[in-house]
Amino acid sequence: MGLTNNDIFKKLRVAHKLRDDDIVQICALVDFKVTKSELGAIFRKEDHPKYVECGDQFLRNFLNGLIIHLRGPMPGKGEKVKGENNSDS
Repeated sequence: MGLTNNDIFKKLRVAHKLRDDDIVQICALVDFKVTKSELGAIFRKEDHPKYVECGDQFLRNFLNGLIIHLRGPMPGKGEKVKGENNSDS
């Protein structure tokens, strides 16, 4: 049996040492609203009565927010990327 979205989310949380507040802020970076109680339900054990499966959309939004959190926002078209060599000079 492979990893579930919940397993992946839990592993990312531990690997990046994220707290619930951090995850809420990361999701806000991509305009995805999540509450601490929703996170608590996702991080519960599967046999818990209030366990909730982490859907694909939830995980996708978190990953997109995590990219912005770690790398910064993508530059707009025509903007120079920091550290990029420019051959015009």
